[in-house]
Amino acid sequence: MHYLYRRYRLWILYLIFLICAVLFGSREGFLSTNGDNGFAKGVVLAIYLAFLAFSLYATHRENFFRSIGKINALLWGRQVGIDLYISVFLSLALIYLVEGSVLVLLAWFLPIVVFANLAILPYLLLNFAEVVGHFQL
Repeated sequence: MHYLYRRYRLWILYLIFLICAVLFGSREGFLSTNGDNGFAKGVVLAIYLAFLAFSLYATHRENFFRSIGKINALLWGRQVGIDLYISVFLSLALIYLVEGSVLVLLAWFLPIVVFANLAILPYLLLNFAEVVGHFQL
């Protein structure tokens, strides 16, 4: 049992984050949208579910922390990590653009820095019409 806890402890934190995001950080549900972009939201939802499923599979097969250590030992591994976190901070800028609040940005900051796309995609899904509305003329 201790082995399972150690392997999946980040997922427990992720589940807590996801529950809080749905309860406190959403304008719409995962499956519904307030706009006419149902198909686009469905595509994002499919991407999120596939990425979540693969992440759970990877957790089952390999230790996350050991894998990150091996990746970071390589120059290209570090380059990919830097690239990922550039997009993470761009996503945080998008959240600030949409929300207009430093407090909301700070609430999303830690989950996004820790979980990256596993936190960014739920933000997009839970606020899809609002995000898309900022890019429509």
